[in-house]
Amino acid sequence: MERRINPWFHDTVSALVYSLAQTNAEPARPKLQAPYNDLVRFVLAQHARMPDYLRTPILAATLGFDLPAALRHGHRFHTLPPAIRLRQIEAWKNSPLGFKRDLVRYFESLATLALYSRMDAGGEAQCSTAQEEPSLFSPAKVIDHPERELSCEIAVIGSGPGGAITACLLAEAGRKVLLIEEGAYLSLGSCAPFTHEEMSQKYRNGGQTVAMGANKISYVEGRCVGGGSEINSGLYHRTPPDILETWRKDFKVEGIEEADLQPHFEACEKELSVSLLPGPAPAASLKLHEGATRLGWKSIEVPRWFRYDAGTGNAGKRQSMTETFVPRFLRAGGMLLPRTSVETLRLEGGKWALNARHGSMGPVRIGAETVFVCGGAVQTPALLRRSGITGNIGNSLRLHPTVKVAARFAETVNSAQTGVPVHQVKEFSPRISFGCSISSPPYLALALLEHPEQVREVSHSWQKMATYYAMITGEGRGTVRSIPKFRDPLVRYKLTPHDRRDLGEGLLKLCEALFESGAKALYPGVARSPQLLKHDDLNKLPDALPSGLASLMTIHLFSSCPMGEDQTKCATNSFGRVHGFKNLYVNDASLLCTAPGVNPQGSVMALARRNVMSFLNNKSTI
Repeated sequence: MERRINPWFHDTVSALVYSLAQTNAEPARPKLQAPYNDLVRFVLAQHARMPDYLRTPILAATLGFDLPAALRHGHRFHTLPPAIRLRQIEAWKNSPLGFKRDLVRYFESLATLALYSRMDAGGEAQCSTAQEEPSLFSPAKVIDHPERELSCEIAVIGSGPGGAITACLLAEAGRKVLLIEEGAYLSLGSCAPFTHEEMSQKYRNGGQTVAMGANKISYVEGRCVGGGSEINSGLYHRTPPDILETWRKDFKVEGIEEADLQPHFEACEKELSVSLLPGPAPAASLKLHEGATRLGWKSIEVPRWFRYDAGTGNAGKRQSMTETFVPRFLRAGGMLLPRTSVETLRLEGGKWALNARHGSMGPVRIGAETVFVCGGAVQTPALLRRSGITGNIGNSLRLHPTVKVAARFAETVNSAQTGVPVHQVKEFSPRISFGCSISSPPYLALALLEHPEQVREVSHSWQKMATYYAMITGEGRGTVRSIPKFRDPLVRYKLTPHDRRDLGEGLLKLCEALFESGAKALYPGVARSPQLLKHDDLNKLPDALPSGLASLMTIHLFSSCPMGEDQTKCATNSFGRVHGFKNLYVNDASLLCTAPGVNPQGSVMALARRNVMSFLNNKSTI
């Protein structure tokens, strides 16, 4: 049966990709013309990477897409003339049935991303696919071929900002630490940032993770040593004092005053070289700043994890865990076990047994006296729940829902050297914030998919275009649940009516600022939304984002295992120890009690450092 289905699926996907690519390609651009075999290979590989519980439904829906062609025309989809193929694609894209729209959008997004990744200012995108770990450290410290049975004093699961800091400080205090990471150990420069190659190398499920709900919300997780720090833009905020006060009052979190966290913020900022740009900000970033300033709104430059050398201007080097805390951890004698997924934890005689799987080698069993779970706001609760630890675990996921708009200007605002824009509008913070997003040609093309007639403009006008976002703190909540017989967890999230109104207001105000900055046309990421050519067109925007018709995303997830002494709502105590356990800790974004309204990684790192210091002070002997 499988032998028959796989060629059928391949033929249908190939025909879909070719049709979608030809629709979105600019005829005058040779790099965007057929053959599209590389696009087909990318899409098929992405299907294999997607969450395991979605692969079969997508395969079945794709084959279901092929059946109407056979029934109506007597021929399968891939053998039909191009015009008939396009009619069927358009019918599904505009169908009132959400799964039909979602299926076409899935293939269109992947095909368009791969198509426009053929472009950059100088030619084809370049990316190394090497999987070797950085060679700075002795191979003995990076375990590539582990024994079937391992033991350690402290196991740290996950090497993102929370896990890397945890492991580093524990190792530097003389503890015997094993840092376990599901992904590979790659250098920060192993791949060009924000490319589809990076998605394949460093993103969980190839970047195809989504919170299910009436409005699906796409999100991304790092799956490599360093976690999310290896793939994000490095924008940095401290936790706002009013948020800390809310956590103290509503969740009974101890030791959370601003003064308590200040030394931890300062230590992390020094290690990561958190700083402002030494030179002028990118033009796309300044456009947002200028528009906000003309309206009298507060706009700030956000510092980043970048190290700048004298005389190099803005050409600094982004920092990450593999540039900072992971090398410190290895120098301190810590052991790193990459490409290893921990499937369950079990308490045996007061110690922990970790059932894991390493690469293609298979099962590995790890014994540890103490465990720190630092897998992030999705993977941490998923692991704990798979292990039967469920008290307030995975019930209160929060995130920052975000809607985007593409803008076209009369002058050049974008270039291959633009990098990450740094300005954010905080006039309506924490409820609503605005910023500028990655605006490379592939990401611009994705942002314009709700306006298909404009996608082709990217090939010749991308330097006059940029992508912006409106982000809300949100009232909604989500859950993280394990699914029997599947590895990937199911994430669900529900927007409230108030969230929809805030997103509508945020989109409106963002567009207002962009018109004030001189934008000539705006393209909201909302299905069936018209292009906006003048200020009066803002009246066409909905007061509240419609259910199921907005392309929402987020890069900020947290609060799935909230900390605090209120055991009716908190999973851990104020310093990350899981309630009911003496030697089990959480130390990542899961601990944040509510949405902070800013990039959470500054909060995650400061809290992780604070919690480890508390652990060491209270555990002089283990």
